[in-house]
Amino acid sequence: MFVVHVIAESSEKCPTSFECGKLGTIMFPFTDSKRPHCGVLAIHGCHDNNNPNGQQVIVLNNKPNGRFLVLYIDFHTITITDLPLRTSLKSQSQTQRCKAFSNNLSLPLMPSSPFGYSYAKFNKTLFTCPSNNLSLPGSFYNYNNCSNYHIYYDGFQSLGDSPDLRRPGPLAACSKIHFALKDVSNDTDPFSFLSDQIVLEVELSSDCRHCIHHRRGHCQLDSQGNFLCVTDAGHISWIVKMGLGLVATVLVLVVMATLYCTTWKKENPKQMLVVDAFLEKQIRRYTYSEMKKVTNSFRDKLGQGGFGSVYKGQLQDGRHVAVKILSELKGDGEDFFNEVASMSRTSHVNIVALLGFCFQGSKRALVYEFMPNGSLEKLIYEENTVIGDHQLDCQTLYDIAIGVARGLEYLHTGCNTRILHFDIKPHNILLDENFCPKISDFGLAKVCTRKESIVSIFGARGTAGYIAPEVFSKNFGAVSHKSDVYSYGMMVLEMVGRRRNIKVEVDASSELYFPHWIYNRLVSNQELGLRSIRNEWENEMVRKMTIVSLWCIQTNPSSRPSISKVVEMLEGRAELLQVPPKPFWFSPSTSP
Repeated sequence: MFVVHVIAESSEKCPTSFECGKLGTIMFPFTDSKRPHCGVLAIHGCHDNNNPNGQQVIVLNNKPNGRFLVLYIDFHTITITDLPLRTSLKSQSQTQRCKAFSNNLSLPLMPSSPFGYSYAKFNKTLFTCPSNNLSLPGSFYNYNNCSNYHIYYDGFQSLGDSPDLRRPGPLAACSKIHFALKDVSNDTDPFSFLSDQIVLEVELSSDCRHCIHHRRGHCQLDSQGNFLCVTDAGHISWIVKMGLGLVATVLVLVVMATLYCTTWKKENPKQMLVVDAFLEKQIRRYTYSEMKKVTNSFRDKLGQGGFGSVYKGQLQDGRHVAVKILSELKGDGEDFFNEVASMSRTSHVNIVALLGFCFQGSKRALVYEFMPNGSLEKLIYEENTVIGDHQLDCQTLYDIAIGVARGLEYLHTGCNTRILHFDIKPHNILLDENFCPKISDFGLAKVCTRKESIVSIFGARGTAGYIAPEVFSKNFGAVSHKSDVYSYGMMVLEMVGRRRNIKVEVDASSELYFPHWIYNRLVSNQELGLRSIRNEWENEMVRKMTIVSLWCIQTNPSSRPSISKVVEMLEGRAELLQVPPKPFWFSPSTSP
């Protein structure tokens, strides 16, 4: 049993959401450090004006260092990083790397609470053992490059523990540790698959789920730590509430039946995704008349595209927003439903936030957070002089490149599902007031499971000049997350050169084709000769961006790095990067 607590004044309740620095708007089951009784995990640093780096952390009392940096939050999932573990894993010293095991820097185990509990996803069990003479099944690996102990672990036929790990035996004298996983690249080397990024999933208790879904209440704790289900019912009796609920249910069913018959006519899974996303994420649904009011009758136009127009607007709370009105719907509105279904699953500092949508008859609109510096496209090309070059120096471009890569890494590996964007280009990268990049426009995105390495698509999708070869021809390989990596590489090359890679009048074999030109200068050890480079430090940054982007645009998808590897390469030292093989330059005119 649990207590239902009815309060009349909303000030006594826990808020349904709160703002948290760079993480944006966060909702239950997370809370901030001011109100730890309002959620499962409390985020620290949301309101700290003395926090120069704007970092948010969670504190786990059962860990020696206690504090973990929060990278992003996705509804019931939070991704954190263990900074000491990151230092060990990225070290060039084998002794320092082995400290990852000796210091017992393993996955945090959260105690349960009346709200529920959290658990670490995508993890692996390892054993540190004093001896290497253990008799274990053939599926086990023995890593013996750490001087004080041997590391044993089962293979990767499955992510779960094998039955041999649950029985006492040769491993009884060993220490058991857990680590987070990234994409497995080498079974024989644990440092190739261990990750400092830990994904914690929150599972609500049955009491809390009942409170939210059946009572329409909010879960919180009283001063003694007891569970409360707080509602807004005031003095309305339980019988009256049940009666009103029954009437409301009947009305909703009637409205849904009417919509089904008059608008949808037949069940459409993509349209149902909109409703599911709305219910799950609690994204605001607007009427078209509300859209007109928000945009002041569509007075301030920000841009125009094949999909429709974007207008600046203002919500009642004073926040500025960008409202995309879709006028040209593909088929049954596939782009619209793709965008809502994809973005309702995301919450990351480098992904533009979807705040609401309009779905009324033939009217379709999307409401985003407003980005005052517009798109990257308007700022990187030399022919555009909207903002002075001093604001887009090499350091800014480098930071933007890393930010976009981190956003893509989140889409590919950080969500419960894997999201492939399929349209990464400067036009779809928006910049906030601090030039922090945010990936936008998910109209061509495809949602798949994390286990899917290859996806099926019908017809080429994307923008000419950024489309990976395999997207428009199966002869080049299978379509996968590496297709986004290709588009990213082409975009970074344009950032480096401050010019478009492809022009209609230029053939790919021409010296005027920028990827061709910059590759030849790299392999011949010539100066890059770019006007944006002012000193040796900037030359190294640009050289690093160039080499990484050339790896990204390798014709064979298997030769391209994963986006996680791209982030690692960009954050590493330039002298450690090797120039890749020369990609096959296919003619831009063959792109759709």
